[in-house]
Amino acid sequence: MTHMTTARTLTLTFTLALLTPVMAQTAPVQTASGQTAPAIQMKMTALAPVTLRRDARLGTLLTGPTGLTLYTFAKDAPGVSNCEGVCATNWPPLLLSEVPRLPAGLSGKFSLISRKDGQTQLSYDGAALYSWKGDAKPGDINGQGFMNVWHAANAGPSVQVSRVDDLGMVLAGPTGLTLYTFAKDAPGVSNCEGACATNWPPLLVAQFPATGLTAGVAVRGKLGTLTRKDGSLQVTYNGLPVYNWKNDLKRGDALGEGFMGVWSAVRR
Repeated sequence: MTHMTTARTLTLTFTLALLTPVMAQTAPVQTASGQTAPAIQMKMTALAPVTLRRDARLGTLLTGPTGLTLYTFAKDAPGVSNCEGVCATNWPPLLLSEVPRLPAGLSGKFSLISRKDGQTQLSYDGAALYSWKGDAKPGDINGQGFMNVWHAANAGPSVQVSRVDDLGMVLAGPTGLTLYTFAKDAPGVSNCEGACATNWPPLLVAQFPATGLTAGVAVRGKLGTLTRKDGSLQVTYNGLPVYNWKNDLKRGDALGEGFMGVWSAVRR
């Protein structure tokens, strides 16, 4: 019986060890009782530094290691953070020691910028990334539009070129999915609401112009935005609203082409 109990204990210990996140031991710290204990620090390599989330009002957003929304600061310059001191306390910079891989489907470029305190902060297409102390859980976007200088970080470029079999070169959104126009729309006006917008999600951005709206290489037309009835900003191409199709799942899909005679993939 003792041997069986020992075996079960060893099995449980081994299983827990496999499930426990990788830790790194650092310098000792003082505990509340006055004793010293080794400080434990989570290795960030065990987490995905940046992932993507679609927001119903702001479009495809970048999120940090714990799933919280990432933001950009309008007073920064490309490759430079101007958020220090109290600002950095309220808007914690995303600090990393190495450049991570891009999430699947995301274009653009990650790089590290050096802060004044010597730490390195992750930037996306040159824009430094931060979280907001007022966001408590994944999906919160309480920092959006704060003081008109803080905006949720959209995936980019907003519009890029993609090749589709039988159609050739068409326009696609930030994750590579084909973009469409709706024949019942008018320049600067979307007439796709409710169930239509569920089936044909409008391409949305958190801000315009600045870093919220960018064009990829070989995009020839003019990008803009319109304000939808719910207040969200939808991307337009040469004045017409653009959308994705819910049944397109990967780059190169264009299953909505010609649907009901009113939906057309956008040619560049």
